[in-house]
Amino acid sequence: MSELTHIDADGRATMVDISDKNVTQRRAIATGRVRMSAETLKLATSRDTRKGDPIAIAELAGIMAAKKTADIIPLCHPLPLTSVTVSITARNDTELEVSADAKTNGQTGVEMEALTAGSAACLTLYDMLKAVDKDMVISDICVIEKTGGKSGDYQRENNN
Repeated sequence: MSELTHIDADGRATMVDISDKNVTQRRAIATGRVRMSAETLKLATSRDTRKGDPIAIAELAGIMAAKKTADIIPLCHPLPLTSVTVSITARNDTELEVSADAKTNGQTGVEMEALTAGSAACLTLYDMLKAVDKDMVISDICVIEKTGGKSGDYQRENNN
């Protein structure tokens, strides 16, 4: 395995120096899942609860979170995001799948922004629906694709 880039020779945390890296188009897609009862999923997809539309609110929360990634992940660079989209769909009768797509033209990748967006959307779904289902499970948050940059493109092999 290659050296960790956020640890210096003395074992101290460090922000990676990207000043010599080229600006390239970069994109990352992350997904996550929220498993719940069939009744809770019906409520979520009705898009009408006492708190509002849980899917629309969670999608917006994901976008807002992506824009704040550098504020909550200590060694992330603040990035000028050019696009963030979050979409939530029913995967089956007990699971919602969150997909977060982040883009930038920059010197470092947007994997953390996509992961943050997906995570925040999952957490928001839990928050919006917990009054009726405290047994929900958030799982499988991962990067499924990334493009651009020195390390090249990445496609997750098993995305089930």
